[in-house]
Amino acid sequence: MTNNIADIDNCQTLFVIGSNTTEQHPVIGTRIRRAVRRGAKLIVADPRSIDLASIATLYVRQRPGTDIALLNGLAHIILHSEWGDDEFIAARTEGFDEWRKTLEAYTPARVSEITSIPVDDLFAVARLYATNKPSTILYAMGITQHTVGHNNVLAVANLALLTGNIGKPGAGVDPLRGQNNVQGACDVGALPAFYTGYQRVADDAARDKFEKAWGVKLSSKPGLTVGEMLRAAHEGRVKSMWIIGENVAMSDPDAQHVVDSLKHLDFLVVSELFMTETAQLADVVLPAASFAEKEGTFSNTERRVQRVRKAIEPIGECRTDWQAVCDVANRISRITHPERSGAESKDATRWDYRSAEEIMHEIASVTPSYSGITYARIDARGLQWPVPNKDHPGTPILHTEKFTRGKGLFSPVEHQEPAENPDAQFPFTLTTGRILPHYHTRSMTGRVAGLEQLAPEERVELHPDDAARLGVDDGDWLRVSSRRGQVDARAWVTDRVGHGVVFMTFHYADALTNALTNTAMDPIAKIPELKVCAVKVEKK
Repeated sequence: MTNNIADIDNCQTLFVIGSNTTEQHPVIGTRIRRAVRRGAKLIVADPRSIDLASIATLYVRQRPGTDIALLNGLAHIILHSEWGDDEFIAARTEGFDEWRKTLEAYTPARVSEITSIPVDDLFAVARLYATNKPSTILYAMGITQHTVGHNNVLAVANLALLTGNIGKPGAGVDPLRGQNNVQGACDVGALPAFYTGYQRVADDAARDKFEKAWGVKLSSKPGLTVGEMLRAAHEGRVKSMWIIGENVAMSDPDAQHVVDSLKHLDFLVVSELFMTETAQLADVVLPAASFAEKEGTFSNTERRVQRVRKAIEPIGECRTDWQAVCDVANRISRITHPERSGAESKDATRWDYRSAEEIMHEIASVTPSYSGITYARIDARGLQWPVPNKDHPGTPILHTEKFTRGKGLFSPVEHQEPAENPDAQFPFTLTTGRILPHYHTRSMTGRVAGLEQLAPEERVELHPDDAARLGVDDGDWLRVSSRRGQVDARAWVTDRVGHGVVFMTFHYADALTNALTNTAMDPIAKIPELKVCAVKVEKK
């Protein structure tokens, strides 16, 4: 998030796109509800009539996979209506003229045809976002999990730059992270092309710094993303894998391909709390400690680095992740470099961290945005990075005076259809998401009796007109099929979805929606198109 969660209270207009916020980020969803009650205007753009649509000033339902057309179309209207922030554009951006040429093709009539949103509604959304400022855009995986996810994000940023809604209280671009420490994992290098703090492995200066810090030679070649790893495993190019806290057999697209890929491995290790569907495929399962058994930090969606304190000692043979990694690394080192294994060897202590706090000291020493973060400073309350030194108070709002690259860059992006669209064989569009009672693959929430009672099974949301045409009543069993697999689940006949669209979650192993979804990836972000695929729906 460019701003922080509390700053939602300062917004005059909130534009929520690709985020079912009250169900997927309920704390932030509550903030949005509170802002609306005090008078803020809310715009919701979503293929489903999500909970927030009921309190929105404006709700528009775009066809799945048409977000770039929608955002470009709004920018076109704002430009031609002279609602942009000319002073901000002149002083703080570049690339405007080239970008503006791209927009000329996105007339209201054409955008309406692509998105299925009426022209009058496009004008209403553009006017409200551009003129009732400060405005903020909140988005989540409904924007990113597409073959054009990277360009979707650029289109969001373009709209904020055009209206000057960046670097100010109540304004901003706020991506909402889907899990409690996704931001922190990315910050400290759990991305194949980056070291900590988004320092590129291909950058000679960054690589030299880390080589000196770690005393090893490092490759300039980025690693593989999850999808690329699984494809490489299936092709025999990756022989072994260690999966830590990820249930890819359920959470990744084309689930049968995922399972087949894991079975192609010579050796699979899984660190888990429970025997998930992925853990059941492992050669070795390492019992992992839960959050309540760990010391460390979480960095949340607003970039706030917060302390995590151990409530109980790890139960049984459970180990924290960093201890397990260190133990395995040291054993590998003794096997591959027996000459370094003596007690007198300096290399023998390379993986001998004594605490999570010691690891944080190392993170701060090599990560400019974390340089000023210590356990003492975040003991009572977290700090929002960047925190460049130990006297810095943290950064609640990014880009107040300048952007990281100097000036904000307008990026021309074009509408591109999803990798799969409905056809005669598969006439429906499937989109996926989460529901409030359950989380991801239910490895934890599925073990809570009360939550199971609230949502015991998968339901296929189907528009009443489509249900009538198929002869389906609410609660009937359906078979949903794609080019990759099929799933049986009960129908929920509802106008929450539009004509020709069905919605399912990916929570249930016995109705595994990701058996249907597409592995087609964004060529830049390498994220799969989980939000759109073509399916057939039949009454069983």
